[in-house]
Amino acid sequence: MDLGEIVKTIRSYPGVTRKNVIRDVVKYLPLDGFPNVAASLGEDAAAIEFKDGYLLFAADGIMESLLNSDPFYAGYFAILVNVSDIAAMGGKPLGMVDVMSVKDHKVCCQVMRGMGRAVKKFNVPVVGGHTHPDCKYQAIDVSIVGFVPKGDIIRSNTARVGDDVVFAMDLDGFFPSHLPYAYDTTSRKEDSVVQEQIGLMARVAAERIVTAAKDMSNPGCLGTLGMLLESSDKGAVVDIDAIPRPEGVDLIQWLLAYMGYGFVLTCDPSNTGRLIELFEGVGVACAKVGRVEGGNTLRIRNATGEAVLFDFGSDIITGCGPYKKKA
Repeated sequence: MDLGEIVKTIRSYPGVTRKNVIRDVVKYLPLDGFPNVAASLGEDAAAIEFKDGYLLFAADGIMESLLNSDPFYAGYFAILVNVSDIAAMGGKPLGMVDVMSVKDHKVCCQVMRGMGRAVKKFNVPVVGGHTHPDCKYQAIDVSIVGFVPKGDIIRSNTARVGDDVVFAMDLDGFFPSHLPYAYDTTSRKEDSVVQEQIGLMARVAAERIVTAAKDMSNPGCLGTLGMLLESSDKGAVVDIDAIPRPEGVDLIQWLLAYMGYGFVLTCDPSNTGRLIELFEGVGVACAKVGRVEGGNTLRIRNATGEAVLFDFGSDIITGCGPYKKKA
C-alpha cells in the first residue's frame, strides 16, 4: 500500500486532528506549586502522591456522534475508555462517577444500560455522579480513580532512545456494522477473560519491564504512538507490516481503529520477549514493530519504502511535548 496515502489519511483523521485543541486548553491550567502532582498533562491519567503510591485520575467524554448513533455503546465505551486509561498507567481502577445530560429519556436509558453492562464486564463500580435531567442536548462523561504503587507507575513521557516499540492488540473482535472504526474486543467475551486481560498491565508494571506506555485510543495505533513520542520528546521508526492485524481487515481501517484492547509500549530490547510472553498468555497478540530514536520524527516503513508520518519539531497532536515548553 502506498505510504504517502497512509500518511495523508492518518494525519487528516479526526481521531488525530481533534486532539490539537488540547494545547490551547491546557495553557490556562497552572501546575507550578503542586509538588504532589507526579504526572499530569500528556498522560492517560494524572498521578497524585498518596502514601506509598499514587492516586490515578482520568476522565473521558464520549463523542456526540457515537452517542447519537448508538447510545448503548456510548455508555459501554464511557466505562471502557476510563478503565483502559488507568490500566495504561499500571494501576488498578477503584471507582467511577458520571455526569449524564438528558434530552431524551429513552436514549438515557440505553446509555445507562451500556454503562451497567460495562460495570459488570470490568468489575469497576460507578459510585455516584450528577444528572442534568432537562438539557437541550445529550452527553455522557465519566471520571475514574485508581491506584498504583510508587515504583510501578508507567508513564507515557519516559520512552528512551534504543527502546523497542511494541504493540499489544487483541485480534479477537469485530467492527460493529455502524461503527467501522471501533474494534470491539470485550462485549462478547466472558467477563473473567476481559478482567484478566485488563489486569495484565498491573502485572507488567510490577515486573518493571516497560519504559513507557499508552492505551490505543481514538488516534489509532500509530497516532497513539505519536502522542507517546510527542510527550517523550523522541522519534521512532515503525514497520507497518509488523503490526498485528486480523486476517481480512483492511490496513487503513485497522491503523485508524479505536481498539477495545490495545497498548503501545516501549521497553529495553532485553525485555521484549518477556512482554510478548505476558500478553500472549492472556490471548493478546503482541509484537515488536519498531524502535525509539533520537529527534522528533515518527517514520513508517514497509517493503516499498519509508515516509515521515509526524515531525514533532513542527507538528502537534496534543501539544504536550516537553520541547514545546522550550519554544
